[in-house]
Amino acid sequence: MAVRDDEVDLLIDAWSQRLPDVDLTPLDVMSRLRRVAARLARLRASAFRTAKLAAWEFDVLAALRRADPPHQLAPAQLIERTMTSSAGMSARLASLMERGLIERKRNPNDGRSILVRITDEGTMRVDLAMRELVRREEDALSELSPRDRATLIELLRVLMDDVPGDGDGEDAGAEADED
Repeated sequence: MAVRDDEVDLLIDAWSQRLPDVDLTPLDVMSRLRRVAARLARLRASAFRTAKLAAWEFDVLAALRRADPPHQLAPAQLIERTMTSSAGMSARLASLMERGLIERKRNPNDGRSILVRITDEGTMRVDLAMRELVRREEDALSELSPRDRATLIELLRVLMDDVPGDGDGEDAGAEADED
C-alpha cells in the first residue's frame, strides 16, 4: 500500500529546500500531533454541542460529575482541576448557575466558603456530552487495531511526560482535555 503525501509531507519538503542542513523529522510527528489536536478540538466541540454545552462548561461539569457523590467541589478544587484562573472560574460558575447546571451552597465545614454542586440538569447534560464524545472518538479511532491503539497510548504517554520548552510541563489546553 502506497503512502500518500499529506500536508505535513509538503511542509517538510518545502522547509528541507530552505534549510537542507536541518533534520526536520521532529516535524513529522509534532505537526501531525498538532493537526490531530485541532481535529480533536473540533470533534469535542461538536459532541458537546449535542448537549448544548461549550467545551469550558463541559470541563467544569465533568470535574464535578467525577467527584464522589454528592458531586461537589470547592471553587479552588475546580480551578486546579480545570487549570482556570480564579477570575475565570468565578465567571464560569456564575454562568453555569444562571443556566441551572450547578448550585452553590455554604460549606458545612467552613461557613466562610462555598461548595459547588452539579444539578440534575447538569448531570444529564454532561453525561449526554460524554456519551457522544466517546462515540465520536471511537469512530475516529475505528481504523486502528487494539494493538495499534495500545502502542499509540504508550507513545503518547512518553511525549506527555515532559515536553521540552513547555514551561512547567503543564498543558496549557488542559481544560479542554479534562474528561
